[in-house]
Amino acid sequence: MRVLRQRTRKFKSTLCTLGGTQASQLLEFAVALPLLVVFVVGIFDFGNAFNLKQKLNNAAREGARFGSSLPTNDLLSSAGACGAPSSVCAIRDLVDSYLQAGRVNDCGLSTATGSATTMTWTYSASGNACPGTLTLTIEREYSFPETVTGSAGITNINVISTRVSISYPYKWRFNNVIQFLAPGASYAGVTQISTDAIAPNMD
Repeated sequence: MRVLRQRTRKFKSTLCTLGGTQASQLLEFAVALPLLVVFVVGIFDFGNAFNLKQKLNNAAREGARFGSSLPTNDLLSSAGACGAPSSVCAIRDLVDSYLQAGRVNDCGLSTATGSATTMTWTYSASGNACPGTLTLTIEREYSFPETVTGSAGITNINVISTRVSISYPYKWRFNNVIQFLAPGASYAGVTQISTDAIAPNMD
């Protein structure tokens, strides 16, 4: 408390030595600086989140496109080294290479082993100093309805596709500066950014 009083006295004496205009400018700068820092960090943080979303979109899209061109005759075979058939492992490896090429922490996805349900394989990775859990889901027999108009009339069919979904943990830095404005306030520390892509199977 004594130190705070001394600093306050020193600040007041400094203001007294300055002219009226200079003192008001210094006071305005002291009030505006925390707001400026919060805005700059917020813009930087949201820009990074948007950039990460674009990289995840690209990785999911390329994984789905690649998966749609692969044969499905290995899906009932025994699991390979990554805990899935070789075609699914190839999709996982491609997605991982896109993340690494985009300088995104893959959280150890390259060594993760998948768990399978019906034609769906899920990879969870949380290593490499990852702020949460990265989840990659590969569905090789995802279907969606499509209406086709032909000589026989309108027909409803199910299109068998490959769907790749990514859920990535993003750590916000905004929480470190929001307390300048509101001490004790907190902002979401880690948010899952999710994306997916679908491509019809060619075989």
